Amino acid sequence: MQTIFDIYAAEVNRAIDALVAAGTVPADANRKPVTLEPPRDPTHGDLSTNAAMVLAKPAKTNPRALAEALKQELAAAPHVEAVEIAGPGFLNLRLAEPAWIAELARIGEAGAHYGRSSFGEGVRANIEYVSANPTGPMHMGHCRGAVVGDALATLLEFTGHDVIREYYVNDAGGQVDVLARSAHLRYLEALGEDIGEIPEGLYPGDYLKPVGDALAREYGDELRNAPEADWLPTFRRKAVDAMLELIRTDLGKLGIHHDLFSSEYDLQRSGAVDRAEARLREMGHVYEGVLEPPKGELPDDWEPVELTLFRASEFGDDVDRPLKKSDGSWTYFGADAAYHLQKAEQADLLIDIWGADHAGTVKRIKAAVEALTGGKVPLDVLLVQMVRLFRAGEPVKMSKRSGNFVTLAEVVDEVGKDAVRFMMLSRRADAPLDFDFAKVKEQSKDNPVFYVQYAHARIQSMLRRAEAEGLAPAPPEDCAGHFDETDQALLQLAAQLPRIVRLAAEAHEPHRVAFFLESLAAAFHANYNRGNDDPALRVVRPEDAARSNARLALNRAVGQVIANGLGLMGVEPAHEM
Repeated sequence: MQTIFDIYAAEVNRAIDALVAAGTVPADANRKPVTLEPPRDPTHGDLSTNAAMVLAKPAKTNPRALAEALKQELAAAPHVEAVEIAGPGFLNLRLAEPAWIAELARIGEAGAHYGRSSFGEGVRANIEYVSANPTGPMHMGHCRGAVVGDALATLLEFTGHDVIREYYVNDAGGQVDVLARSAHLRYLEALGEDIGEIPEGLYPGDYLKPVGDALAREYGDELRNAPEADWLPTFRRKAVDAMLELIRTDLGKLGIHHDLFSSEYDLQRSGAVDRAEARLREMGHVYEGVLEPPKGELPDDWEPVELTLFRASEFGDDVDRPLKKSDGSWTYFGADAAYHLQKAEQADLLIDIWGADHAGTVKRIKAAVEALTGGKVPLDVLLVQMVRLFRAGEPVKMSKRSGNFVTLAEVVDEVGKDAVRFMMLSRRADAPLDFDFAKVKEQSKDNPVFYVQYAHARIQSMLRRAEAEGLAPAPPEDCAGHFDETDQALLQLAAQLPRIVRLAAEAHEPHRVAFFLESLAAAFHANYNRGNDDPALRVVRPEDAARSNARLALNRAVGQVIANGLGLMGVEPAHEM
């Protein structure tokens, strides 16, 4: 379904076509940078395009001269009341009311699909997010990346992409051995032994007690006095499975479900790392060499060692990277490169959501993906900054139940899934986020979760009240002439949802939807509150049914747009508060 932005973008293209036909603009001029968007200052018009500035150079003329030519063409477009040239050559269009009434109709016709598009059709996107070590329950350090990844996946699906939601299970490292030993201690405890204080270096959380109980029920005394080599592989597998089930449950509280859980342990055993290394070697991207010594004073134990190195520096990295350790085992980078090759063989676009502490790894893994795919499969890595927890301005102390961290489940149970998800998207992912329990539950305009939810609930209450008064939203064709400037501005803002969705999907920035909803909610509340000062501006007014019904149609459309935006964020719209 076309929106008002699609329609007038097509009119801009038609105007350019006319200038191409006239010989004013060359046929091969690049139109990709041409944009159509609302002007920053609404008083300048309804839509603005930079077409004259983009095309002036290939047309070998100055932007304002080309703008004059384009102005004549655009003035003939349907429902264009005026075209004005501003600044160095921007063209600002003012549209007549029927253009916006038609968009109001499109919102009603599309309903829950308003804002959906197909620009990503045919693109297989793999989004890997969370991927926390399977050594315990989810904590708030994992929450933000989980929500950002899940919301981005929904955005891409809404814009036509075929999306795979993936979780990479880091179950091949030493931390899983630590988990197995910790589970073994709880196994002994379940058998009645006094284990005393948890030794330094093992996981102390009570969440491993059920794992120990299950192991005791399954194996009884069989492994009580067995050497570690006899029980470690089994306890590794059992503990990881139990932790993944715990992780799935925790993520489920946020409404997050992955399509695929990929095991690093299975990846390495499958020979995938060997195949990736062989591919890089065939292409001449691998060699045997010695890394440069670390800068500054050399550690006492440093010595030059010949390693298998990937020519990462040829693909934008700072230095070449080892694929193997000196003992011949694969480095984490080697396994990670093979994992990304595995994903790239099933996708056209790779997106990783990582914590900001992994920033130093970005260049090397991008280099590996570019080399392994010949640059055919792009990789975008989104770095998510930490979340700081507060209660009424005071930093939150460590969780008593979990021993050393605040669990995601605790936070969701206290404030609710919707509040957590909205707050995680209320700032850019690469900016730090403060999560204050008191503010998240506060019912004020300073709380974006409440403010947007209240807007939707207020609209639903308004519609129920109107129905009781014998009023109902008017058909769009009956709304003409009943909107004042404030109503019109609210409609124009709501009509931006499809554009915002596309921009957010293209930039991989789901927070843009949250920002838009906050602006739309603020505009709605301001419009609604006018009735507090002037009863003639109230929406539900049986004595002026025609205008009231028209404004009900407008507000119902705004409610639909808010509901659609919240849906993209994984947040349920409130119907009453």
